[in-house]
Amino acid sequence: MTVTPLLAARETSRTTFEWGRIQSNADWILPIAAAVLLMLFVRSMYRRDAVELRPWLRWLLTGLRTAVILVLLVLYLQPQWRTQREEVQNSRAILLVDTSLSMGLSDLDETGAATAASRAQQVARALEQTELLEELRKTHDVVVMRFDKETSRVASVEKLPPVTAGQPETVSAGNASPGEPNRTEVKEEKAEEIPNWQELLSPTGIETRLGQSLRQLIYEERNSPLSGIVVFSDGGHNAGSSPESAVELAREAKIPLFTVGIGSKRQPGNVRVYELESPERTQPGDPYSVTGLIQAQGMAGKTVTVQLLLRPADAEAQPGTGKLVDTQQVILGSDGEAVPVKFELTAEEAGRQTLCLRVVAPGSDRNPIDDFRESEIEIVDRKTRVLLFAGGPTREYGFLRTMLFRDASVTVDVLLQTAQPGLSQEADALLEAFPTTREEMFGYDCIIAFDPNWKELTSEQVDLLEQWLAEQGGGLIAIAGPVFAGESINGWVQDEGPTMSKVRTLYPIQFQRRFSVLESGTYVSKEPWPLDFTREGMESEFLWLDDTSTASQQAWADFAGVYGFYPVQGPKAGATVYATFSDPRAAQGGEPPVFLAGQFYGSGRSFYLGSGEMWRLRRADPAWFEKFYTKLIRHVSQGRLLRQSSRGVLMVDRDRYLLGSTVQIRAQVTNAQLEPLDAAEVPVEVFQPDGSVATLTLAPDPSRAGMFVGQLTALQEGAYRLELPVPESDERLVRRIQVALPDLERENPRLNDTLLVRIAERSEGKYFEGLSSALSTTSSENLVAALPDRTKTILRTAAPDRLWEALWRQWVMFGLCGLLFSEWLIRRLAKLA
Repeated sequence: MTVTPLLAARETSRTTFEWGRIQSNADWILPIAAAVLLMLFVRSMYRRDAVELRPWLRWLLTGLRTAVILVLLVLYLQPQWRTQREEVQNSRAILLVDTSLSMGLSDLDETGAATAASRAQQVARALEQTELLEELRKTHDVVVMRFDKETSRVASVEKLPPVTAGQPETVSAGNASPGEPNRTEVKEEKAEEIPNWQELLSPTGIETRLGQSLRQLIYEERNSPLSGIVVFSDGGHNAGSSPESAVELAREAKIPLFTVGIGSKRQPGNVRVYELESPERTQPGDPYSVTGLIQAQGMAGKTVTVQLLLRPADAEAQPGTGKLVDTQQVILGSDGEAVPVKFELTAEEAGRQTLCLRVVAPGSDRNPIDDFRESEIEIVDRKTRVLLFAGGPTREYGFLRTMLFRDASVTVDVLLQTAQPGLSQEADALLEAFPTTREEMFGYDCIIAFDPNWKELTSEQVDLLEQWLAEQGGGLIAIAGPVFAGESINGWVQDEGPTMSKVRTLYPIQFQRRFSVLESGTYVSKEPWPLDFTREGMESEFLWLDDTSTASQQAWADFAGVYGFYPVQGPKAGATVYATFSDPRAAQGGEPPVFLAGQFYGSGRSFYLGSGEMWRLRRADPAWFEKFYTKLIRHVSQGRLLRQSSRGVLMVDRDRYLLGSTVQIRAQVTNAQLEPLDAAEVPVEVFQPDGSVATLTLAPDPSRAGMFVGQLTALQEGAYRLELPVPESDERLVRRIQVALPDLERENPRLNDTLLVRIAERSEGKYFEGLSSALSTTSSENLVAALPDRTKTILRTAAPDRLWEALWRQWVMFGLCGLLFSEWLIRRLAKLA
């Protein structure tokens, strides 16, 4: 089957002659009557004027004048040729397939055993392995679309041409003519052209917007010969407008909706590890806590064993395994209720460890993949080195300096540009100048820049900073301020020199240009405004103020907010905006102002804060300020803290993703001489939760030598392990990520046939209980038979042929002039007045 764009319509055309002024038979009366009267007048006139002429001459003159009247009559009637086209618009059938994450679930059969194929795979196999599309194409153009949070077209196939009587449908190998493919070749060619429905209809949406998708299609297709919209879904509508409103639109447009219920009405029993929290780093001998949440469906009151396992992160082991450290008994709650469990451990030898929280599920558990969750912890025998680089002493700087100085796992150095000689600071070292050597610069893991005056740095120091960030995996936190960033005209932001241009490339935002000293560098409000987090911001754990996403969102909601920000043009391409300033009066071009943003820069990361007001978190809870900066410093410093080899580092933007998310993967790799690797590609082995291994290819990043980038779509729930074999080495770069199903799609995964039946019946369509009912070949009431043929023929009349009309009028004028000239010449020769 070949997937091709649909033709607008089949056309046949014909050319007809018509009179432009004649719309009905009555339109002939007046012009013919006038012409007859004129001709009678001409006859009577010539009978008087030419009485002395010979009869044949009288009749000749009368005929010439009568011919003129007839020509004028024809000219008045406007003879014209017009082309008429008959357009045959094929009947259309739209197959709308639910691709939300709940369609990725497998159901229980009548015996209670889990089926092998997920709901989405069942639909894909129906399109691939049955005659559904071929049968529909005998009558309709078929459009296959997918919907979840958004609606998009997957494929379009044309109606099959009619088969002429006696014409063979296939050519056998025995009677194929020279150069004509035999049946085997035709089958092989068709097999290559079959779309990969499994991939095209993969369930990736975190929401099911059934009503919105139907409304969109009805608006787009209401003027087309649409036979009906066929919805393949489990009925799990959970976002957007109600399907009821779409049904009313379908009734008005006379578009029937046919629904095919996919899934089981039985509530599947399931228990899973919903959350696992552990510190990213700790030191040997330090105690730390591992907390988790256990969630169940249909198992309320049952007691299960929860195990905590531990293994080296670089060990060749299957996910969900390890040395048993501790166990606890947990009583499961009601459907959807999360039961907490907590373990206390002490860090031992240095190295990366994989923590696995596993629940020993009962036999009725539906999905064993989510019975465990893993995270990694790095036990390091060194402190994180942080440099506080400040243009001046601010509250943010003061609170953070004190916090880091008291943290036993951090070494903090301070460079305060406005400090006077002999000034005392809570720091491990006071710097008088920015680092000037590789040894000094490359010793830091993170630099926090509090509105510094970058113009005091030399070009060599800026180059050193850029190399540290891009090649050594350093982390830069840049906090905007009104003094140096806000300085108009002469500030470093407005400096067009190459040194300051390189500094601006380190920021994940685009700066605005200012052309007057009167332009304000900051926006200040009289009341605080909370931060408005994007989806990426809500999902990023390094911005969580509490242990879970829900608790963190509540904490940020309790935060009164900030009073101002430094206005920027917007984020750079490839940067991620995590939060915006919520004051609608501050919007620029309809877009909310960027307040928190981050980006990869080579193997390092840079993060931007719109103002130094995070100290206000202390008013709501003193611990929030500490959590915010502790997690942020660890996040931006990952490139250095997680280095597993001197040959490179493998990076992802976060450790946890929702099912269906796109994982951006970056790798900084060097060759044996520790120079940037020059290669056309590097492979990454992806160990998936189901045990299968896929190979992902990273392509070179043209903006930086030795950097390779790629992306992975997470289509399975559970733990992924990414491994990159370092070229010309036995070393492997390893990262792990955890993929979870959003609660919105997990709350009620049962088939909602009540909704699907109501949609079908109220729109004068039909509901089919499962694919077997819709595709039945023994029943005359299957899906193919239910879709009526709405092929229609439209007669379209084109405008008259203007070229022919101009040419015809030209010859008519010549004819009139010839007739009048002939009459005048004869009258002169006959000596008539």
